[in-house]
Amino acid sequence: MDVSFVRKKFPALERDFIFMDNAGGSQILGSSIDYINEYYKNYNVQLGASYKVSATAGEKLEQATKQVAGFINSPGHKEVVMGPSTSMLLRILSLSLSAEWQEGDEVIVTNTDHEANVSCWTDLEQQGIKIKIWKANQDDFELKIEELENLLSSRTRLVAVTHCSNILGSINPIKKITGVVHNAGALICVDGVAYAPHRKVDVQELGVDFYIFSWYKLYGPHLAVMYGKIDLFTKMKGINHYFFKPDDVPYKFQPGNYNFELTYSLKGVTEYFTKFHDYHYPDDESDVDERKKQAGSFELIASYEEQLAAPLLEYLASVPDVKIIGEPTADSKKRVPTISFIHKDFSSREIVERTDPYNIGIRFGDFYAKKLVADFDLLQYEGVVRVSLVHYNTIEEVKKLIEVFKRIFSNA
Repeated sequence: MDVSFVRKKFPALERDFIFMDNAGGSQILGSSIDYINEYYKNYNVQLGASYKVSATAGEKLEQATKQVAGFINSPGHKEVVMGPSTSMLLRILSLSLSAEWQEGDEVIVTNTDHEANVSCWTDLEQQGIKIKIWKANQDDFELKIEELENLLSSRTRLVAVTHCSNILGSINPIKKITGVVHNAGALICVDGVAYAPHRKVDVQELGVDFYIFSWYKLYGPHLAVMYGKIDLFTKMKGINHYFFKPDDVPYKFQPGNYNFELTYSLKGVTEYFTKFHDYHYPDDESDVDERKKQAGSFELIASYEEQLAAPLLEYLASVPDVKIIGEPTADSKKRVPTISFIHKDFSSREIVERTDPYNIGIRFGDFYAKKLVADFDLLQYEGVVRVSLVHYNTIEEVKKLIEVFKRIFSNA
């Protein structure tokens, strides 16, 4: 992978700062910024009017939404709901989906998820929904399928699980989990926020019922998207005005409409992964399917990110007083380069604050994965230190961070 090609696409990387808090929010592509400006200059009107500018704006936004649908391999653009954040979209989903549930129905959540895909479901206990918690193994931090099978019952309505932990960095086998959940007659809702910046999302291949992630962690603007199967969306109660019909999808889940200029800017994200492929594989046939091009881009990115993660994980494993919280290897089939650890002699806050003067942005805390931090007894360290890398980071940046850690830990 040509990292210099990548870095030129992100204007913020021109400054003298190393961004390693990318799981909290990545930098935005310059092309997405340009599309925001283009929208405001040319199409900034309300949709649905008869005049030409409004009609053109509607066409432009439909095109952008179709590109998003293609990017995640949704069967159609009506299965794509735009919203301000993953947390908000999941809250909307929980309210809409649970409207038909009965007291005693069950939902399974995990103790590894960000609260976005937990609280919206656990709050349903107030209406008599029973919540069960699928807990990760204490030794290897993994969610075991057999534990899920023990929790499932005839009353299970939904399993909420993350595709990739925003602390552990570990990738869950969603396709396999989906098969188990569907065999039990339940639905599955997947939080893909920590996964989507690193791997290609294919909702049809995964077979999921609902899949949600945030674009501001996938090189775009502060916006999120929720995929849902059209038959489920149609049957569900919406949260918009009383006069909306069941088949008014996705609008019945978008009160006040969605953000037009930010949705339009998503063209910059989807097109980036196509252009990434064309640059790195110039000899490929020009008629290669766009989704295949994007999938090829993510494969190359995964390989590069494994090279980024390896030296940091190897260094951390070599420090006797450090414990890696999550998968200890850089294997791209098992994890993304979101790397968390604790040190027995330093609080996580101390390590991060001692790193700050070196113009490196890392972070400490629970990252809203509060159940994981509590269950693994990490509160005493003020949570974990998290280094979250993406493909615009460089080996040189990782080496600089390792040198900073060496200086800090030598004063233990």
